[in-house]
Amino acid sequence: MATATLAPSAAHAAEMVPTLTDLAEVYESLAGVEERYQSLASAFEKQFGSLPEVLARAPGRVNLIGEHIDYSGYGVLPMAIVQDTVVAIKKGGTCLDVASVVPDEYPRKTFDTSAAQEVDIAKHSWANYFLCAYKGVSELLQGLGQQQLEPTGLQVLVQGNVPTGAGVSSSAALICASMLAILAAHGRAEGVKKADVAMAAARAERYVGVSSGGMDQAISMMGMKGLAKKVEFNPVRTEDVALPEGAAFVIGHSLAVSNKAVGAERRFNMRVVECRLAAMVLAAAMGHPKATLASDIHTLVDVESVAASGGGGGLSAVAESVRTHMHDGLYTIEEIEGAFGTPLEKIFEGSAVSLKVLGVGREDGGFRLRDRALHVFDEAQRVRDFKAVCDGDEPADVKLSKLGALMNASHDSCAKLYDCTCPELEQLTTAGRAAGAFGARLTGAGWGGCAVFLVKEDAVNRFLEALTESYYTPEKTQGRDMRNVLFASRPSAGAAVLKLKGVTA
Repeated sequence: MATATLAPSAAHAAEMVPTLTDLAEVYESLAGVEERYQSLASAFEKQFGSLPEVLARAPGRVNLIGEHIDYSGYGVLPMAIVQDTVVAIKKGGTCLDVASVVPDEYPRKTFDTSAAQEVDIAKHSWANYFLCAYKGVSELLQGLGQQQLEPTGLQVLVQGNVPTGAGVSSSAALICASMLAILAAHGRAEGVKKADVAMAAARAERYVGVSSGGMDQAISMMGMKGLAKKVEFNPVRTEDVALPEGAAFVIGHSLAVSNKAVGAERRFNMRVVECRLAAMVLAAAMGHPKATLASDIHTLVDVESVAASGGGGGLSAVAESVRTHMHDGLYTIEEIEGAFGTPLEKIFEGSAVSLKVLGVGREDGGFRLRDRALHVFDEAQRVRDFKAVCDGDEPADVKLSKLGALMNASHDSCAKLYDCTCPELEQLTTAGRAAGAFGARLTGAGWGGCAVFLVKEDAVNRFLEALTESYYTPEKTQGRDMRNVLFASRPSAGAAVLKLKGVTA
């Protein structure tokens, strides 16, 4: 399928962070949107005595397929959703003064203006994500060879409707929007590439103790109305993916909260370390010299070059090598160190997050490496197959059926090989298929959060009614805003700086 190309000047502009003056450039429907922004401006004026100088917004995302493979170097296929986080900001005061429009849930917090300050991860606070963004801007400018920001006070008010703890990247939306707001407040947003911000935002999230792979930040920055994106890494880049005619995606919260920064040493960060160890074990078994394992093999995608040097290569070849060379069950630390000839603490020195995971691995008896590697290689192939179906010329109903089968296989792998589901997600995906979805899978890190369902556009309302009746009982949903629990979303626009008449000064 041919891909439309932009003229050089238009392509260059599309790579840059936009500054927009019309909300219609961001949202398909403006119902309630203008009122939301006016309310944010009024709240800012009440809090800080004047209108904000500028706004920035960044959307959440739903990953359609490609779970837990971005940090192994493989491409993923998400879309930005309409729910977003908006950060209002102006220079003022002597500190970083960070507030929320819902202070009872997200209390106001202040930080000094030094980008060198540490993030106190022992005291988990929503405002730590703003501090991550502040530090991320410093790293971004340093990487671009640009002058650092002048330390000055910033007054900040945050409003968001991305469901938190749901696996739809509320943290990435907050960090991306905050980074753009900080840059814009200092007059430094113009001419900055979306991809550069995405990479810096992904690195910045490590300050709260999360080893982010980069998908969430990439799609939040680079999403487009009407298109999903295949996101590749090293460097970050995207391909447009036009979804089949009549396709609709519904996102449903399992109502089990998923927070990547809480318990990460046994969940998200554990999987990152397991995948690095699996890559090195597999490469060693395939004949890569032990002396250069740690320097050459960082992610599972690196193993493809080892396979290629031996005359093989490609995802099917490395997946077969996993089945041939790796055993079921746990790999003990002693076994792994024997294969490497190097203590694991030496390999991961300098990474407090990874060293913490190693301690947990010792307590638990080891790491489940074969299953993790099989999931990654098979899931990477499903991403490619998903895009190939979308790009093909088969009838829409055939495409929907094939995409649904890929989504179901993805969820099955997440449950059985990656062990990142939970009872609520299993019940929700089962209920979704029974309600008529072509496919259903967890989306995001897992261990709670959301599932995504593929349905026909003309059947969305019937599907919502059926799933509400079967899963979202009144006892489960009491006191919740169902608009943020179960909703359909079209692919939406990525992040932007906003200067709006009557809203910004």
